[in-house]
Amino acid sequence: MATTVMASATASSPAFSAPGARARRAARLPAGFRGRVAAPPRRLALLARASQQADDAAADTSASAAPAARKLGLWDALAFSGPAPERINGRLAMVGFVSALAVEATRGDGILSQAGNGAGLAWFAYTAAVLSAASLVPLLQGESAEGRSGRFMTADAELWNGRLAMLGLVALAVTEYLTGAPFVNV
Repeated sequence: MATTVMASATASSPAFSAPGARARRAARLPAGFRGRVAAPPRRLALLARASQQADDAAADTSASAAPAARKLGLWDALAFSGPAPERINGRLAMVGFVSALAVEATRGDGILSQAGNGAGLAWFAYTAAVLSAASLVPLLQGESAEGRSGRFMTADAELWNGRLAMLGLVALAVTEYLTGAPFVNV
């Protein structure tokens, strides 16, 4: 075993190789390995193959890192880390917060009594369906909320407004529960 390794190492060394063999082996290598040709031919082939695979992987990575918009599937958009759930919930919370305050101001019903009587359940279901569809259609067509951002109305501002509206709905319910009266007293 040791003699075959030694024989292959000496046979591939520059002193024992044919005059043009080293140049031919160097020509088969990728550009990054052409200066180092002291390895045996079998190892050179493995190095060349590994280098080619690394180049292919780098090309695949750079192609996938391109910011080209791709169309999402419905389940990709609705996934836990997808772009749709927080936006849809935030939009519904913004509409719900404004609606809850408007009903409190006009009728004097608090948010808990509004939720308890079920009168607005049909309107809630209709609004949820329309806003969900309106939020999903552009995502499924490959558009992003960041692409539609303007100077003042940005995608981040929408997310923060939605988060604050969600907290506002919880604060309205907790305030009404603790005080026993609606937040907006008529």
